[in-house]
Amino acid sequence: DESGQVNVLVWRQLGARRNAVLVGSRLMEVRGELQRESGVTHVIARDLIDRTAMVGALQFGIHEFH
Repeated sequence: DESGQVNVLVWRQLGARRNAVLVGSRLMEVRGELQRESGVTHVIARDLIDRTAMVGALQFGIHEFH
């Protein structure tokens, strides 16, 4: 996103349950809990949703992160 990088933590049980989404999707929605600590942002994943079908409909602008 525009604020920089975010780490996504996927616990083993969720990864096993949603493995097809985790390894096979080109675009993935992550639902979970946002945590910020010492300048680092994490999302603790609670669900993973395959949004690959939306890839063609997305429009991206140019972003300068430097």
